[in-house]
Amino acid sequence: MPNASSIWLSIAVMAGVTYAIRVLPLILLRREIRHPVIRAFLHYVPYATLSAMTIPAAITGAPTLLAGSFGVFAAVLLARCGISMVLVAAISSFVTWLVTVLV
Repeated sequence: MPNASSIWLSIAVMAGVTYAIRVLPLILLRREIRHPVIRAFLHYVPYATLSAMTIPAAITGAPTLLAGSFGVFAAVLLARCGISMVLVAAISSFVTWLVTVLV
C-alpha cells in the first residue's frame, strides 16, 4: 500500500504535467495558425476526443448494452437535429432508463 507522501507526489506530478500541457501551447504559439490543414485538424480534435471519451462510457455505464446503445443513438440523433446539449443529455438519459425498464 502506498504511503501518503508518494500519493501526494503523484498528484503533484500529474498536476504539473496537466498544467504544462495547457500552458505550453499558449507560450509557444503566439501567432494565429494559418495553415489550412492544421486548422482543420485542430478544429475537429475536441469533437473526436469528446466522442472517444463519452460514447464508450455511455454504453458501458448503462445497466445493459442495449440500453446504452439506444441512449447513445438517441443522443446522436438529437444532437444532429441541433437540440441544446442539456436537452440531448436529459432525453438520452430518459431513453436509456426507458429501455432498461422495458427490457
